Amino acid sequence: MLLALEIFQTIVKVVYAIIESFILAILPSSFLPKKSVAGEIALITGAGSGIGRLTALRLAKLGAKLVLWDVNSEGLEVTRRMIQEAGGQAHVYECDVTDRFLVYLTADRVRDEVGDVTILVNNAGIVSGKPFLETPDEKLQKTMDVNATAHFWTLKAFLPRMLELKHGHIVTISSIAGKISAARLVDYCASKYAAVGLHEALVQEFRASETGVHLTNVCPFFINTGMFGGLKIRFPSILPGLDQHYVADRIVKAIEYNEPEVVIPATMKLTLILNLLLPTKASGALSELLGVRSIMSSFVGRDGAAHGQATTTATITEIEYKSKSKAA
Repeated sequence: MLLALEIFQTIVKVVYAIIESFILAILPSSFLPKKSVAGEIALITGAGSGIGRLTALRLAKLGAKLVLWDVNSEGLEVTRRMIQEAGGQAHVYECDVTDRFLVYLTADRVRDEVGDVTILVNNAGIVSGKPFLETPDEKLQKTMDVNATAHFWTLKAFLPRMLELKHGHIVTISSIAGKISAARLVDYCASKYAAVGLHEALVQEFRASETGVHLTNVCPFFINTGMFGGLKIRFPSILPGLDQHYVADRIVKAIEYNEPEVVIPATMKLTLILNLLLPTKASGALSELLGVRSIMSSFVGRDGAAHGQATTTATITEIEYKSKSKAA
């Protein structure tokens, strides 16, 4: 009897969620509840260029205090100057997010010098764009470290305090490549699938209704930035590369409305559904038509620099971190 009641309640929840999702999709934004980010401390990794920079500028204009991380110190300074010229506040920290002890140490500095981070945007990423067997081992490892593993360190650095405050927002900038694979992106897809899996598992552990911490997963199609320079899209009139300003606007909107997941463009949702429902051979034929095998054939990129995470800075050992933490 109890099981039957539980099944009935689940069906009601599912139907309600479907109806709610449909209504929210067609309802103008002005009718939806919107939260303010004014006064929030927002940390963005890979903020020295691209989507990280543009998202930082938008959050600053809305009154958030920005904390900018990147290994590109020159890019960071440009982003800070742009924010300050627009009347916003920004604090910059050169940090390699793949170095967990440096992440923890820099996080301690942020808490001491700025305050508690309440919005974390895990944005830093890199891409090599080569066939799997032609990609050097160190690049394979670096891609996984920057695009996925680094999220562990930033989350462990800032999530506990958000849970204590029962207030916060985690944004994972993943990719459509974290849901649909493509040739010459073996390491990139693997890292983005990992980032998506990490985020979705976190959702199961930390419900916003219970913890006060919201989680948003952003899955954009390929963006027209230097990161994917030379990308060859077969049907650009149907599925064009995304404008980076539009993507940044969409990320900020997702934060303001506590959206759990954003697929950009929304039409890609149909492709995701077909990829799940169709037999393997059928989805393979569809991928062939869309040019998934050749999409990276003319890729030139930005020499591995993506969202600012370009080169590795000096690392910090566990002993150094512990000694500096004690001294502090």
